[in-house]
Amino acid sequence: MSAEHEQQVEVEEPVDGVHETTEPAEVDAAVEVEHDLDELLARAGKADEYLALAQRTQADFENFRKRMTRDVSAAEARGVGRLAKELLPALDNLGRALAAAEAEGEAAGHLGTGVKLVHDELLSALQRVGIEPFSPQGERFDPNEHEAMAQQPVDGAESGTVVEVYQQGFRHGESVLRPARVVVAA
Repeated sequence: MSAEHEQQVEVEEPVDGVHETTEPAEVDAAVEVEHDLDELLARAGKADEYLALAQRTQADFENFRKRMTRDVSAAEARGVGRLAKELLPALDNLGRALAAAEAEGEAAGHLGTGVKLVHDELLSALQRVGIEPFSPQGERFDPNEHEAMAQQPVDGAESGTVVEVYQQGFRHGESVLRPARVVVAA
Protein backbone atom coordinates (compact mmCIF):
# COMPACT_ATOMS: atom_id res chain seq x y z
CA MET A 1 0.00 0.00 0.00
CA SER A 2 1.10 3.47 -0.77
CA ALA A 3 1.02 6.36 1.65
CA GLU A 4 -1.95 7.80 -0.17
CA HIS A 5 -4.00 4.69 0.33
CA GLU A 6 -3.13 4.57 4.05
CA GLN A 7 -4.69 7.97 4.63
CA GLN A 8 -7.93 7.02 2.97
CA VAL A 9 -8.63 4.08 5.25
CA GLU A 10 -12.01 4.48 6.79
CA VAL A 11 -12.36 4.25 10.55
CA GLU A 12 -15.50 2.80 11.92
CA GLU A 13 -16.74 4.12 15.25
CA PRO A 14 -19.80 2.77 17.00
CA VAL A 15 -22.42 5.45 17.64
CA ASP A 16 -25.45 4.17 19.54
CA GLY A 17 -24.83 0.70 18.26
CA VAL A 18 -24.59 1.85 14.64
CA HIS A 19 -21.23 1.80 12.90
CA GLU A 20 -20.44 4.88 10.91
CA THR A 21 -17.62 5.38 8.57
CA THR A 22 -15.52 8.45 9.17
CA GLU A 23 -13.48 10.22 6.57
CA PRO A 24 -9.77 10.72 7.30
CA ALA A 25 -10.27 14.52 7.20
CA GLU A 26 -12.89 14.24 9.94
CA VAL A 27 -10.48 12.17 12.05
CA ASP A 28 -7.77 14.78 11.60
CA ALA A 29 -10.24 17.55 12.54
CA ALA A 30 -11.33 15.65 15.64
CA VAL A 31 -7.73 15.10 16.67
CA GLU A 32 -6.99 18.76 16.04
CA VAL A 33 -10.03 19.85 18.08
CA GLU A 34 -9.00 17.52 20.89
CA HIS A 35 -5.46 18.92 20.74
CA ASP A 36 -6.83 22.50 20.81
CA LEU A 37 -9.05 21.60 23.75
CA ASP A 38 -6.09 20.14 25.65
CA GLU A 39 -4.09 23.28 24.87
CA LEU A 40 -6.91 25.54 26.10
CA LEU A 41 -7.27 23.52 29.28
CA ALA A 42 -3.53 23.79 29.88
CA ARG A 43 -3.72 27.56 29.36
CA ALA A 44 -6.69 27.77 31.72
CA GLY A 45 -4.69 25.83 34.31
CA LYS A 46 -1.83 28.31 33.91
CA ALA A 47 -4.28 31.21 34.25
CA ASP A 48 -5.65 29.72 37.47
CA GLU A 49 -2.09 29.28 38.71
CA TYR A 50 -1.27 32.92 37.93
CA LEU A 51 -4.50 34.09 39.55
CA ALA A 52 -3.69 32.15 42.73
CA LEU A 53 -0.18 33.62 42.74
CA ALA A 54 -1.58 37.15 42.32
CA GLN A 55 -4.06 36.59 45.16
CA ARG A 56 -1.32 35.28 47.48
CA THR A 57 0.90 38.25 46.59
CA GLN A 58 -1.97 40.65 47.26
CA ALA A 59 -2.68 39.01 50.65
CA ASP A 60 1.03 39.13 51.55
CA PHE A 61 1.17 42.82 50.67
CA GLU A 62 -1.96 43.57 52.71
CA ASN A 63 -0.46 41.75 55.73
CA PHE A 64 2.79 43.68 55.26
CA ARG A 65 0.88 46.98 55.11
CA LYS A 66 -1.04 46.19 58.30
CA ARG A 67 2.14 45.11 60.11
CA MET A 68 3.95 48.30 59.04
CA THR A 69 1.03 50.45 60.20
CA ARG A 70 1.10 48.71 63.58
CA ASP A 71 4.90 49.07 63.85
CA VAL A 72 4.83 52.77 62.92
CA SER A 73 2.07 53.40 65.45
CA ALA A 74 4.01 51.58 68.18
CA ALA A 75 7.20 53.50 67.35
CA GLU A 76 5.31 56.78 67.47
CA ALA A 77 3.84 55.89 70.88
CA ARG A 78 7.31 55.01 72.20
CA GLY A 79 8.69 58.33 70.93
CA VAL A 80 5.85 60.34 72.47
CA GLY A 81 6.29 58.50 75.76
CA ARG A 82 10.01 59.11 75.78
CA LEU A 83 9.60 62.82 75.10
CA ALA A 84 6.90 63.11 77.77
CA LYS A 85 9.15 61.47 80.37
CA GLU A 86 11.75 64.13 79.62
CA LEU A 87 9.19 66.96 79.91
CA LEU A 88 7.44 65.81 83.09
CA PRO A 89 10.15 67.11 85.47
CA ALA A 90 9.85 70.57 83.85
CA LEU A 91 6.07 70.42 84.29
CA ASP A 92 6.58 69.47 87.95
CA ASN A 93 8.96 72.41 88.46
CA LEU A 94 6.48 74.80 86.87
CA GLY A 95 3.84 73.46 89.27
CA ARG A 96 6.17 74.12 92.21
CA ALA A 97 6.94 77.65 90.95
CA LEU A 98 3.20 78.25 90.63
CA ALA A 99 2.61 77.04 94.18
CA ALA A 100 5.41 79.31 95.45
CA ALA A 101 3.96 82.28 93.54
CA GLU A 102 0.52 81.63 95.06
CA ALA A 103 2.11 81.44 98.54
CA GLU A 104 3.67 84.89 97.96
CA GLY A 105 0.26 86.28 97.13
CA GLU A 106 -0.02 89.50 95.14
CA ALA A 107 3.73 90.15 95.26
CA ALA A 108 4.33 87.50 92.56
CA GLY A 109 1.50 88.94 90.36
CA HIS A 110 2.59 88.88 86.74
CA LEU A 111 5.30 86.30 87.28
CA GLY A 112 2.76 83.87 88.79
CA THR A 113 0.38 84.49 85.88
CA GLY A 114 3.17 83.81 83.38
CA VAL A 115 4.21 80.61 85.12
CA LYS A 116 0.58 79.45 85.19
CA LEU A 117 0.21 80.11 81.45
CA VAL A 118 3.36 78.13 80.63
CA HIS A 119 2.31 75.28 82.96
CA ASP A 120 -1.18 75.10 81.44
CA GLU A 121 0.14 75.25 77.86
CA LEU A 122 2.64 72.45 78.48
CA LEU A 123 -0.07 70.31 80.10
CA SER A 124 -2.40 71.01 77.14
CA ALA A 125 0.31 70.03 74.64
CA LEU A 126 0.82 66.72 76.43
CA GLN A 127 -2.93 66.07 76.46
CA ARG A 128 -3.17 66.75 72.71
CA VAL A 129 -0.78 63.85 72.05
CA GLY A 130 -2.71 61.55 74.39
CA ILE A 131 -0.83 61.97 77.67
CA GLU A 132 -3.18 62.33 80.61
CA PRO A 133 -2.34 63.17 84.24
CA PHE A 134 -4.01 61.17 86.98
CA SER A 135 -4.30 61.79 90.70
CA PRO A 136 -5.56 58.70 92.57
CA GLN A 137 -6.75 60.46 95.76
CA GLY A 138 -9.25 58.15 97.55
CA GLU A 139 -8.65 55.20 95.19
CA ARG A 140 -7.41 51.77 96.16
CA PHE A 141 -3.60 51.48 96.01
CA ASP A 142 -2.45 49.76 92.82
CA PRO A 143 1.29 49.01 92.61
CA ASN A 144 1.06 49.07 88.79
CA GLU A 145 -0.05 52.71 88.80
CA HIS A 146 1.08 54.09 92.15
CA GLU A 147 4.37 54.37 94.01
CA ALA A 148 3.89 54.33 97.78
CA MET A 149 6.09 56.93 99.44
CA ALA A 150 4.74 56.26 102.93
CA GLN A 151 2.11 54.31 104.78
CA GLN A 152 0.40 55.79 107.80
CA PRO A 153 -2.76 55.28 109.83
CA VAL A 154 -5.49 57.77 108.93
CA ASP A 155 -8.79 58.10 110.78
CA GLY A 156 -11.80 57.41 108.55
CA ALA A 157 -9.72 55.93 105.71
CA GLU A 158 -9.79 52.26 104.80
CA SER A 159 -6.44 50.44 104.84
CA GLY A 160 -4.84 50.36 101.39
CA THR A 161 -6.49 53.57 100.23
CA VAL A 162 -4.52 56.48 98.77
CA VAL A 163 -4.89 59.35 101.26
CA GLU A 164 -2.44 61.86 99.80
CA VAL A 165 -0.80 62.41 96.40
CA TYR A 166 2.73 63.84 96.48
CA GLN A 167 3.14 63.80 92.72
CA GLN A 168 0.49 63.03 90.11
CA GLY A 169 1.07 60.24 87.63
CA PHE A 170 0.83 60.30 83.84
CA ARG A 171 -0.56 57.79 81.34
CA HIS A 172 -0.25 57.43 77.60
CA GLY A 173 -3.15 55.27 76.53
CA GLU A 174 -3.09 52.20 78.72
CA SER A 175 0.57 52.46 79.70
CA VAL A 176 1.75 54.35 82.78
CA LEU A 177 4.56 56.75 81.92
CA ARG A 178 5.10 57.75 85.52
CA PRO A 179 3.35 56.26 88.55
CA ALA A 180 1.70 58.63 91.00
CA ARG A 181 3.67 59.04 94.24
CA VAL A 182 1.26 58.58 97.10
CA VAL A 183 0.72 58.06 100.83
CA VAL A 184 -1.32 54.98 101.62
CA ALA A 185 -3.58 54.48 104.66
CA ALA A 186 -2.34 51.74 106.99
